Amino acid sequence: MKATQLLRQYRYGILDFQGASLHSVHLEAADLTRINLTQADLSDADLNDADLSGACLQQANLTNVSLIGASLVGANLSEVNLIGADLENADLQGADLSGADLRCANLSGADLSNANLTDVDLGGADLTNANLSEAKLAGTDISVAEMEGAILSNINWGGSPRKQENTSHNWVSWSG
Repeated sequence: MKATQLLRQYRYGILDFQGASLHSVHLEAADLTRINLTQADLSDADLNDADLSGACLQQANLTNVSLIGASLVGANLSEVNLIGADLENADLQGADLSGADLRCANLSGADLSNANLTDVDLGGADLTNANLSEAKLAGTDISVAEMEGAILSNINWGGSPRKQENTSHNWVSWSG
């Protein structure tokens, strides 16, 4: 599917694009609020500055996607593949990323406050200056993650806030 086709259908009120093939699509600055892209292939896509607030991207392939400055507030990104994705300065407040694979993703400056990061793989991710306040991190792997300057207030590690069992945090940079 081409970007023009998707945008035309979206403007006519069609929100369900489940399983769509959108590999390398260019949708920068597009308004795609509440869109359903469950199990869609958006690998290598350009979604910089796009508004995907309230969108459902569950189990989507977002490998190497560019979401710089994108709004994903309250979006469902559970079990999504975001390996190597660029989410610099993205707004992910309250997003559900449970079970997502974010290995080697760039989340520098991203707002992940109140996000559900349960059982997420953040190995090798860049979380420099990211806001993780009040995020749920139970079972999350943050080994070899860069976290310099990250805001880590009131983290919920599972069970009770600040509890760190079942969470891997080897080789994490906690400075800042």
